[in-house]
Amino acid sequence: MLLLPRTARALTTDQAAKLVNTVVDEINGLINSGRSLGQIQSGFERIFSRYADVPIIARSVLGPAARSASSAQLNAFTNAFQGYIARKYSRRFNEFKGTAIKVHSARPYKNFYEVKSTAYLKGQSPVEVVFLVSDKSGKDKFFNIFIEGVNMLATERTEIGALLDKRRGDVDALTSDLRTMG
Repeated sequence: MLLLPRTARALTTDQAAKLVNTVVDEINGLINSGRSLGQIQSGFERIFSRYADVPIIARSVLGPAARSASSAQLNAFTNAFQGYIARKYSRRFNEFKGTAIKVHSARPYKNFYEVKSTAYLKGQSPVEVVFLVSDKSGKDKFFNIFIEGVNMLATERTEIGALLDKRRGDVDALTSDLRTMG
């Protein structure tokens, strides 16, 4: 029996835009649901785990320490980081309560897609929210967000790096602390 390689499924501009539209629709529904902040945080974590490339993001923000961490440490860090990010960014997106986030363009950029959206805030200037989307992990997922030009990956890399330095490079201590931070 001869096995031929399967053709790689390539992400398209329309698929990237559709993914972000789905994310944005779920975030809009969540932040405008009238739920408590705790419920919003739980919902945001579900959205983040479903649509974000959490393992790639976690490895990236952990930086060089990711290369020397064991599989168990990376898995534990990734899980703790997912909760930390959900708590932190649900607060940021909760500021958009009563607003609408609309996707308005998508384009290929380097080896991924850039999907631009705008958060229309009541009584304030609109805020640009840009999602970077890829299928490198085998599924269509976003791996970075820019809110008002602030790069989530770069910000988290700096913050996680500082937290790791405070713990003298101890990934386990950082992981433990991340479970309650955000």
